[in-house]
Amino acid sequence: MIYWQLFWAFFIPGIVGYGGGPASIPLVQNEVVNRYGWLTMEEFGELLALGNTLPGPIVTKMAGYIGYELGGPLGAFVALFATVAPSLLAMIFLLGLLHQFKDSPKVKRMTALIRPTIAILLGVLGYQFLAGSWEQAGLMQTVFLAGASLLLLEKWNLHPAFVILGALVYGALFLA
Repeated sequence: MIYWQLFWAFFIPGIVGYGGGPASIPLVQNEVVNRYGWLTMEEFGELLALGNTLPGPIVTKMAGYIGYELGGPLGAFVALFATVAPSLLAMIFLLGLLHQFKDSPKVKRMTALIRPTIAILLGVLGYQFLAGSWEQAGLMQTVFLAGASLLLLEKWNLHPAFVILGALVYGALFLA
């Protein structure tokens, strides 16, 4: 039963997560935290942060980890396959069709209308992480880390992986 649940938990975000990883992350969060309860919101946030520090697609790393934790190597395989299966099927069946209509004004409007929805999903996820951080670490720590992260990312153009790694070290030293 766990293998079917793993498959559907990662296949559904892959099908409806138009736009890749950033669009799929809130959908995966809904499945593994809200629907199945495999992770708490804090655990999901930590897994997302760790996934961001490693190379490659975030959702596949999360699927491999969660699948392995719940079902061992077969669970990791099922979750990983479910993550890539929608893209694989779309590439096989729709690549020619998509190439034919890539310049269509209707297709361009459709993709433009999807972007605000993805932005809202990511905003809600960000708010949930902020509220969880505020609750766990306190107001001052959260404001400091958010401000330092903003400066490092925007003013000094530091790679996000280094910012996340720095926040992990900061948390281990000052918040543990």
